[in-house]
Amino acid sequence: MIAETVCSAVAVAGLGIAGVTAYRKRFLSAARIAAYSLLPLGLVMTGIVEWLADTAFSPTAWAGFGVLGAAWALFATTRAVERRRGGTRKERRAAARAERSDAVAAGASAPSLGQGTRPAAAPRAQGGADDFSDIEAILKKHGI
Repeated sequence: MIAETVCSAVAVAGLGIAGVTAYRKRFLSAARIAAYSLLPLGLVMTGIVEWLADTAFSPTAWAGFGVLGAAWALFATTRAVERRRGGTRKERRAAARAERSDAVAAGASAPSLGQGTRPAAAPRAQGGADDFSDIEAILKKHGI
């Protein structure tokens, strides 16, 4: 009863504010304020406010919320453990099978090359002075 009265009063006050806003030639804002102020009145008329008030003061409803919270905590905990372990048992077995088949396939498909078939390494640049010639040119250009 009190919740319905409060919602009705909020609706009337909101409509008053919307009227003042419309008087100030801000019609778009006035329409938006009127829409927000009509929401509590609509909730009262549909009976949702009464249902919410009954739920808020019901110990059974609060126990139900507690059970829902416990279920959510269990879901979150089991998911965190699965992530830490690397997935569900079924997913881990599938991953282990895939690793074994990949390891066998990689070893089986590698060509067996003799020792003399590797390409020769490219020769390195000779001398340490040539390596710094570019740097010296840049430093001289800047007067250092």
